[in-house]
Amino acid sequence: MCGIVGYVGQRSVQEILLAGLEKLEYRGYDSAGISIQGDQGLGVVRAVGNLSALKAAVAEQANGDGGVAVLAPPATTGIGHTRWATHGRVTEENAHPHYDPDNRVHVVVNGIVENYMELKTELQDQGAHFSSETDVEVIAHLIALDLDEHGLVEATRRTYNRLRGHYSFVAQSSAEPGTLVGARKECPLIVGRGEDEQFLASGIPAFLAHTRTAQALEDDELVVLTAEGAQFMTADGVAFERETHEIDWDADAAEKGGFETFMLKEIHEQADAVAETIADRTVRPDGVDLPELDDELLRGVKRIIVVACGTSYHAGLIGRYAIEEWARVPVETDVASEFRYRNPVVGPGDVVIGITQSGETLDTLAAMRLARERGATVIAVTNIMGSQATRDADATVYTRAGLEIGVAATKTFVAQVAVMYLLALRLAEVKGTLDDERRTELVTRLKRIPHDIGAMLERGTEKIDLVAERHYAKDFFLYLGRHVGLPVGLEGALKLKEISYIATDAYAAGEMKHGPIALLDQDTPVVVVATDSPVLEKVISNMQEVRVRGAHVIAVVSEGADLGEHAAEALVVPQTDWMLQPLLAVIPLQLLAYRIARLRGLNVDQPRNLAKTVTVE
Repeated sequence: MCGIVGYVGQRSVQEILLAGLEKLEYRGYDSAGISIQGDQGLGVVRAVGNLSALKAAVAEQANGDGGVAVLAPPATTGIGHTRWATHGRVTEENAHPHYDPDNRVHVVVNGIVENYMELKTELQDQGAHFSSETDVEVIAHLIALDLDEHGLVEATRRTYNRLRGHYSFVAQSSAEPGTLVGARKECPLIVGRGEDEQFLASGIPAFLAHTRTAQALEDDELVVLTAEGAQFMTADGVAFERETHEIDWDADAAEKGGFETFMLKEIHEQADAVAETIADRTVRPDGVDLPELDDELLRGVKRIIVVACGTSYHAGLIGRYAIEEWARVPVETDVASEFRYRNPVVGPGDVVIGITQSGETLDTLAAMRLARERGATVIAVTNIMGSQATRDADATVYTRAGLEIGVAATKTFVAQVAVMYLLALRLAEVKGTLDDERRTELVTRLKRIPHDIGAMLERGTEKIDLVAERHYAKDFFLYLGRHVGLPVGLEGALKLKEISYIATDAYAAGEMKHGPIALLDQDTPVVVVATDSPVLEKVISNMQEVRVRGAHVIAVVSEGADLGEHAAEALVVPQTDWMLQPLLAVIPLQLLAYRIARLRGLNVDQPRNLAKTVTVE
């Protein structure tokens, strides 16, 4: 979720970079930096925290004795970055831009280099020294190695072809002033075209104040920018022309990335959210690494209690199924506001996991503190670095979803579920409850989930839109699911309640005959999570019970399943391991709730009576 800005032209670059980074703050970040080409070479300033910290650092270096002279005019070329930490701690050394030991090549990167350890080892064997813990520093080293022989453009292209992962990056070199080279693989990178000046950014808002003429890079493409223009080439070095297009967004639409709402934008960011969350933790093909957690703690855990609220509670429920299935550790999941007041039996030997997107949810914090006071070990799962939850916990595992503006959680939910899967897999490995083959299979499937999410979103929402148009005026929905399908149903129902204001109930499908079936009539839409699982036959029986009473069944099904006779409408998700299906099955339910709310003319980003973070009882 990092943000990239680059500029080459006639104006003072410092102000343009800082202003562009401000426009990308919505992406979320924990540190920032800029690199500027000047008469004395490349100068870099980095700082931990928000942009005010970076601005203060820039002012200090520009004005102080022995400051970085290249920060002063007439520097007109440079790159900037806001970092959301993945590989490496939140430190100034790990902030971007990164550079080679001779300070000849500077790079900024958005994304993950999956084979960085292989490349780093190779470079270290050749005598290279690294100054950070990040994965992306290898890019600067590799470009620098080829710089003298091949020049910046060819060195960048050759480096690009050695990388694996998903990323975009921009490089500059003191050897070739006035030139930027950008490359893209599955992460956005957009050129802004001006008169005698060019821009490069991960989002259009970064340069919208200066130009509305843009060119988007596609995967496996590079661009070379000078003040005079932009030259495009493929990763194979074949030059081509890219047509320009005019951006007609207003400032508000620009921050939404062209989407009509923040919620829709954030739904479409879920592939990135999962990829960022799992990337450096799934480098090994046969297991998960969570350096935040002590293996001895995990090896000795006898019981886990998950406390959370709302969407985070649903993520915890999925985590319970995964931990018990894979690691064979008993797990309780409790609503934090109930846990804190019921005098729970908790103490030494227990591990309590508090899940809170903001890290500031009052009831979850209170539950975590209560558990810790009674001797339990407390782990926080949160999206916000430096939040209260991180200070109240013994250890923290971060999700990496980036800033979420919409009140209704979407990308933060899938990131939380991904963390719970990681925790379950790590526990299973430490305790020896899954063999190598099964762990490898699950890690491989988990690493493919971002691709599956992206493919599902790219194929469009025509079927979901038709379902929404048919049912948006209904005054009641029922959601059903079993096993891991139940929390998906609970989350889907919550989304519909939150943003459409339709009365909605969600139930364990096996409990339907114990009361909820009385609610059904021929006008009732019933949404059933019917993806592949060991209990699918039971779910199908529940669907039949619903249909014979005239209700309208809308089923979320795995690709290749033939449930046509059991459901009036099927929303298809890609095939994956049955335990991982929630990461895919929830997305059509988010989109269904979204489209229904929009058809009802409602503000999905700011639903009535709700706040993004609940900090009061």
